[in-house]
Amino acid sequence: MTEQDRLIPIAPATRNRRALILPGGGMRVAYQAGVIKALYDAGLRFSYADGTSGGTFNLGALLGGLSPDQLCARWRTLTPTDFVSLRPLRAYAKFPAMGALGDFDTIESRIFPHLGIDVARIRQSQGTFSTFNVCDFTDKIVRPIPHTEITHEHLLAAISLPLATPPVRYNQRFWTDAVWIRDSNLLAAVQAGSNELWVAWCIGNTPNFSAGVLQQYVHMIEMAAVGALNAELATIAEINQRIAQGENPYGHDQPITVHIIRPDIPIPLDPDYLTGKIDGKTLIAYGYRDACRYLDNLKAEGVELSPEATKMRDPGEGVFFSEVMKGHLTFGETDPQKGSRHPAAIPVAMHGAIDIRDIREFVRDPQHRAELNGFLEIHRLGGWLPAMWGEVCLFSPSQHPSLSYMAYDMKVVIGGEQYFF
Repeated sequence: MTEQDRLIPIAPATRNRRALILPGGGMRVAYQAGVIKALYDAGLRFSYADGTSGGTFNLGALLGGLSPDQLCARWRTLTPTDFVSLRPLRAYAKFPAMGALGDFDTIESRIFPHLGIDVARIRQSQGTFSTFNVCDFTDKIVRPIPHTEITHEHLLAAISLPLATPPVRYNQRFWTDAVWIRDSNLLAAVQAGSNELWVAWCIGNTPNFSAGVLQQYVHMIEMAAVGALNAELATIAEINQRIAQGENPYGHDQPITVHIIRPDIPIPLDPDYLTGKIDGKTLIAYGYRDACRYLDNLKAEGVELSPEATKMRDPGEGVFFSEVMKGHLTFGETDPQKGSRHPAAIPVAMHGAIDIRDIREFVRDPQHRAELNGFLEIHRLGGWLPAMWGEVCLFSPSQHPSLSYMAYDMKVVIGGEQYFF
């Protein structure tokens, strides 16, 4: 087998200077799987990659050889409660000196195998030079571990949040999740030679401060993660100034471009994922949607290297629900009844997540429009086809004054062509 044959799916056939940056986001980094698939579908391949906190799940899976489609499939079928592993009862009897609320048992026995995360495969992966960020608690610094040197202990430490899971003892040092120092490491990719960074950002960034205990814990993570990212963006802006003045920092003679794909409003927190209020399929759909929107409006210079780069809107008072609609489809037939009965008809299911983000605005809109995210399930055409765009009109007035209707519009790509359903 040649080295070309051993390239992982996200690696380019010819080396480039593009990097995939996968920050944390808790258990909800299924969102990143949708982003990665959209970038892959757009033809983007990466010679560099970097993962931090929850983003290391996706980085480990990709370096293990999963394609973006396979990564999405694994997240769709993952059981969220497998992230939770309680310790023996005797440990809780030591409260408040009990250490951590949980351990790594189910992550090691279920999550890692389900996502195809295997140290040996990661270390042998070809085509993409990658780093996993881990906090060396002994020295209070973040160490980007090259994928060729990664260990099982590093992978566990990368997702070890204080209070949630214990620190990892390895090589006579304690190791933890790096999120409290940084939740991404753009500069590691820049120093390695990348000048085009694609960041799949999951952490919320709104101006309001919540009163809830969980929300305040999350705010602490937000402050650490977003604050460190803003500092990195400022450093990259300084590097670009030096390049414009004729310098070659880290060997660069072209400006560093940063692309950040993020949701418009924060994605739901981990408890909503654990309790089924949102699922992996919907998070993947959100990521694919946001990446497609970014690519549709792509600016060659990337995002502004300022704190505005990850700013989000606060969600209004709204409603979220999901639906599955099944039927049959015949390409080339415009009559629904004939298409359903046609001998060439194929089974299709539309999995839709309907977001009414602001109920007041929804009521004021005569068409009662809401956002539709999701995917088509057509196994004869490859399985799961995520939507690039979607809209639904609920209870919209029809031409008959006593009737109202529901209309769905979803744009997907099939065989390189765009279709509306």
